Amino acid sequence: MSKLERLMNLLAALLHTSVPMTAEQLRVRIEGYPDAGPSFRRSFERDKDDLRSMGIPIRVELVPGTDPPTDGYRIDPKEYAGSDPQLDPDELAALHLATNLVRLDGVQGDQALVRVGGLVGDTGAGDATNSERPLAALPTDTNLGPLFDAVRTQKSVGFTYNDTARTLDPYKLSFLRGHWYLIGFDHVREDERQFRVDRIDGVVEPLGNATTVRPDGPSNDRAESWELGDEEPIVARILVDGDQAGWAKHYLGRDAVVADHDDGSAEFELTVRNREAFRSFVLTFLEHAELLAPPELRDDLVDWLTELHAGAAS
Repeated sequence: MSKLERLMNLLAALLHTSVPMTAEQLRVRIEGYPDAGPSFRRSFERDKDDLRSMGIPIRVELVPGTDPPTDGYRIDPKEYAGSDPQLDPDELAALHLATNLVRLDGVQGDQALVRVGGLVGDTGAGDATNSERPLAALPTDTNLGPLFDAVRTQKSVGFTYNDTARTLDPYKLSFLRGHWYLIGFDHVREDERQFRVDRIDGVVEPLGNATTVRPDGPSNDRAESWELGDEEPIVARILVDGDQAGWAKHYLGRDAVVADHDDGSAEFELTVRNREAFRSFVLTFLEHAELLAPPELRDDLVDWLTELHAGAAS
């Protein structure tokens, strides 16, 4: 298990406990620690120092009912989440770790947290910083700051996308498959839409208070590439051969299955907002999948393959 995984597990354990947990309880619960003894204690102390250096407020409290009194550890979710209304403690925790291990191009970690209202105050850890090199660099954009602020304050924004002026009530920003995506209610389309931030033309204009309410419940962070687009949504049906149907069910989920056949093949229905990405997905099955409907989407795929073959032949 990597150190990052262990830190995430430690952070989750401290966030979800209602009473302080002893070091021994944490050692047993969290994979990746050495057996009890000096090695464990050194690893545990280093992990606590790492989390505190990131500004994470780990409390040290006496464990109720212990004799002799024993120190325990926990994180108060309300204290950690602060006043930010958009992020759950778990989401903020993951983001806090990420900003210390992943560098946004041109943005320091604390600056990124300030932009989403998630910076935790001084915890007495001093000016300790993570001197290790970041694990990766995420692309940034001049519009990210105003967009994060609009999501946090629930303000509408205006911008141009695909040569069309948009007014959007933003719900969230997500980093998926190497790009930032903005999700919200598009007043032009009168429906929820997703936009690639780097494809916004010009600058984002802050507007007034949002007039639509963000949907309750967890956001769909597992959005597929064919769902990430601004095209009019269309429901596609594909048939996958029996030798590939099992994997497709596992990947797409049973909710996408609309028919099972005696030969083991299965039909799936998917909502498509990005035809190019959907075409790429269908072609990953090679000859083991067939696009059944709608006709215009099937014709688009056939025409594309025909042009590709003609170009290769010439």
